[in-house]
Amino acid sequence: VIIDRLPFAVPTDPVVAARVRMLTEEGRNAFAEYQIPEAVLALKQGFGRLVRTRTDRGVLAILDNRIQRMQYGKIFIESLPEYRLTRNIAEVQRFMKAPS
Repeated sequence: VIIDRLPFAVPTDPVVAARVRMLTEEGRNAFAEYQIPEAVLALKQGFGRLVRTRTDRGVLAILDNRIQRMQYGKIFIESLPEYRLTRNIAEVQRFMKAPS
C-alpha cells in the first residue's frame, strides 16, 4: 500500500469545517483533538487492508515527509501494529522477494 499523503480530511468539507469550528469555539485544539485522530484512523484502516491475517505480508510506504518532519508524525507511526520500519529501498526489495 502506498500512501502519498497523510490522510487528513479536506478542511473545506462542510462536515469537517463545522466540527473544527465547533471545537475552536469551545477553545479546544481541533487539529489535535479531531483532525489528527481522524487521519490516524484512516491510516490504520489502510494498513488493515494490507495485513488481514497473521500470515499476510506487505509493505506500507508512506511518502509524505510530514511523518518524519512534524511532531504529530510520531502519533501516526505509534498507532500502527508491530512492524519493521526502514527507509532503505533495498531492504524493502529483499523483504518482497523473500518467501512467505
